[in-house]
Amino acid sequence: MAIVKWDPFKDLLSIQERINKIFEENAYPEAAVQNRGEFVPPVDVFEKENEIVLLMDIPGVSEEDIEIQVNDGVLSIKGEKKAPFEKENDNCYRMERQFGKFSRMFSLPNYLDFTNIKASLKDGLLKISIPKSEQAKAKVIKVTKDE
Repeated sequence: MAIVKWDPFKDLLSIQERINKIFEENAYPEAAVQNRGEFVPPVDVFEKENEIVLLMDIPGVSEEDIEIQVNDGVLSIKGEKKAPFEKENDNCYRMERQFGKFSRMFSLPNYLDFTNIKASLKDGLLKISIPKSEQAKAKVIKVTKDE
């Protein structure tokens, strides 16, 4: 009989993944569709000193095929990566690249300035910059001696 070492963190990750899936499916039904074989472009989200930046890989997608909206603190990115051929008329022997409509949604913190969002597309990389509001920027507080 083999002895298997129990890893409690493995179970926690599994539980966390299930909880995330439940919230994703109930809060954003479109996000649940992403897990059903549709085109889901990868996204990196990171925070800089004065802004939040999202980077999305969408090679082959033009600016005209992208729609970005912010509503109630939720950033929605929708678009379509069109196939370079007609499926009905062409004989395709191998298809590894993904095409089709995509939709991604992100809950954003309320300390961002949603009126000054900038988006650019270069070399298949969509960059969305959302500046922090003035209230959210770090302030230095001087400590004085109490007498």
